[in-house]
Amino acid sequence: MAQQPRTQSRKQVQPQTGSEKAFGRALREIRESKEISQERLALDSGLDRTYISLIERGINSPSIRVVVKIAAILKVPPSKIVRRMEELLKA
Repeated sequence: MAQQPRTQSRKQVQPQTGSEKAFGRALREIRESKEISQERLALDSGLDRTYISLIERGINSPSIRVVVKIAAILKVPPSKIVRRMEELLKA
């Protein structure tokens, strides 16, 4: 009998620093301050909840279109998210 090929774990490595991590933290802070769940944000924006989670964890980087869409749902200007990201990067 042939052996099954060994599959490697697809463990996602979450960045500890950098702009992706800072953007994700900024997004999470603003989303939570508005008392909106990832699920609600995803449903209202037409995105997948796991995609929102990946952004917040700094694993995925959203396009500018996605940033604008998310900001509209959160009722903040996109610049507020970016400004908070910049503050977190300086800290």
